[in-house]
Amino acid sequence: MPGLVVFGRRWAIGSDDFVLPGAFELFVRLVWWIGILALYTVHKGQFNCPGGGLLHSYLLVLLILLASIICVLSALVYISMQGTISNPGPRKSLPKLLYVRLLLCFPEFIWAVVGAVWVSDSGVHCERTVVNAIVVTVIASWVIIIFTIIGVVIVFDPLGGKKTFYLTDGVNRNLESSQSGQLLYNVKSTATRVWEKRIRLLCCCIVQDDDHRVAFTSIAELFRTYFSDTDLVPSDIAAGLTLLHQEQDKMESCPKEPEEVLCHSPSSLVTDDLDIELENAAHYMLFAAAAYGWPYYIYTNPFTALCKLNGDCCRNRPTDSDITGSDRRNFHFGSILRITGLQYRDFIHISFHNKIYEIPFYVALDHKKEAIVVAVRGTLSFEDILTDLSADCEDLTLEDVLENGFVHKGITQAANYIYRKLINDGILNQAFTIAPEYKLVIVGHSLGGGTASILAIMLRNSFPTLRCYAFSPPGGLLSKSLADYTKHFIVSVIVGKDLVARLSMPNMEDLKKRIVRIVANCNRPKYQILLRGCWYEVFGGDPDNFPTELDGRNQDALNQPLLAEETLMVHRSPSYHALEDESHLNSPPQYPRLYLPGKIIHIVEESSSRRLCSSDIKYSARWSNETTFSSILISPKMITDHMPDVVLKALNSLSQEHESCISC
Repeated sequence: MPGLVVFGRRWAIGSDDFVLPGAFELFVRLVWWIGILALYTVHKGQFNCPGGGLLHSYLLVLLILLASIICVLSALVYISMQGTISNPGPRKSLPKLLYVRLLLCFPEFIWAVVGAVWVSDSGVHCERTVVNAIVVTVIASWVIIIFTIIGVVIVFDPLGGKKTFYLTDGVNRNLESSQSGQLLYNVKSTATRVWEKRIRLLCCCIVQDDDHRVAFTSIAELFRTYFSDTDLVPSDIAAGLTLLHQEQDKMESCPKEPEEVLCHSPSSLVTDDLDIELENAAHYMLFAAAAYGWPYYIYTNPFTALCKLNGDCCRNRPTDSDITGSDRRNFHFGSILRITGLQYRDFIHISFHNKIYEIPFYVALDHKKEAIVVAVRGTLSFEDILTDLSADCEDLTLEDVLENGFVHKGITQAANYIYRKLINDGILNQAFTIAPEYKLVIVGHSLGGGTASILAIMLRNSFPTLRCYAFSPPGGLLSKSLADYTKHFIVSVIVGKDLVARLSMPNMEDLKKRIVRIVANCNRPKYQILLRGCWYEVFGGDPDNFPTELDGRNQDALNQPLLAEETLMVHRSPSYHALEDESHLNSPPQYPRLYLPGKIIHIVEESSSRRLCSSDIKYSARWSNETTFSSILISPKMITDHMPDVVLKALNSLSQEHESCISC
């Protein structure tokens, strides 16, 4: 950081990113050079065979070429090791070395062609060992050339030319002039188009309609807004996350003040309420997990699932009118039956239909709890990801809420789709005709949890006694007024350091600022940060007590000031509010702070062990509040804590522990 500028454009790689790949290539080149030298020394004077003269010249030139490349690589690695992330001054000569290294690629390419021609020449009749060695050399040459080309493509930044100009001159530019304003507008428009093309490429396998095109543009604008105000390369982000994780672990190991949550409250009423909700959550999590169908069933039963599902595929199933969408070989429905333990007759409606803003769900009768359960599936397809990323805010007005509420746009549209199906198609009327005394319960995990929450808000006036259990819902879901309103009928369940439950645009902005701040003020070179971080993540140990420049930082000591940090810390990101001086331009979407729905149960591991897996994990649960999830926590378990099988395991463990206490 900042990104390396070569050939007049910025690239998505830093000048300190050549240490590890350069050292690996240097090792390969040294072994290669030693092998060729040994081959030439052993067979010197034995090149009198047909084609041997060309072989002799080929080996000599190859030795000289490899020696030159090794010298340049050694200098490149050494220079790249100098300085720190925020102080690239000692590495200012690195672009010149890169130009020299790239110039050496041309004779290397030519000599690879010469070697290929010599190997393919049928008139060559030299010793077989020599021929095989040359074949290996030619293959190695082409492999390195191909990987070099792939590397260049990966680090190529389509906005490199524009972003270089914007980052270097944009601070002093008068944005009120029409020429500068138009230039800035063109940069932003180009960036949005680039992100849109990337998203279209990733989603090339799905049928795209008008809804997809609108979503692509909205998501591209979101990414452009988020990444436009920093000069970070991917390795900077990796180093920042590593440093944040270790800093976070150090803070957790220090004595802390009691948390402002209703944890272990002396009130028996609160404790009983928590135990009841945990028992209900453990029961309904089965329905939420079952909505994922056969992928979840096979994931949790990898050795027996296919055999069991193949046995179920030929059985009778409900009439076609009860199921919408594709379910080849009855795998989805068979998995739902096995996970929930229900019978065919217990299902009112099942939808496997899946498009953007239209996610699968099913309605079933739960005789054990005397409930009509609406279970909504979580993220499982590209369409679901697009729904997740459509993070613009829209209004949701309710009679019982004094203030207008803001909600996640994509998830709200998904909830609207299910609402129309349940009400307009008479699905709920059919269910309550069969079981009029049953209560309505809406459940879902991840995207399904967020959709279930907004769906519950929509149905609340028609069904005042409904309950909703949202498992690991997205953090940026409801405005404060709506989140408070839902505390009467929604319970959210979060496990550990779940990333999704903390995802919101303000939290992402906060994470970006924390990354920029910590990498800008760390005195250690990036390669040391990454190597130490990998060791810490894999083998554990004590967090690294890394040196910092935060205290008594001397700006004159830096060869080059860190523009990215200063810009980010001085100017607030447009993800919070549109900039006043850009009102004449296309303003970015507004991203106010949104919160988790309902009352929140936070489940954490009691053990502080860093083992990735353990058969004897104990959990504890407590009532929490939305402020606990106002910051993204970096941890190896930030993804696994979100998985439905982990949530179900934690709930079952707590439920069984409560039952054993009662029996005692």
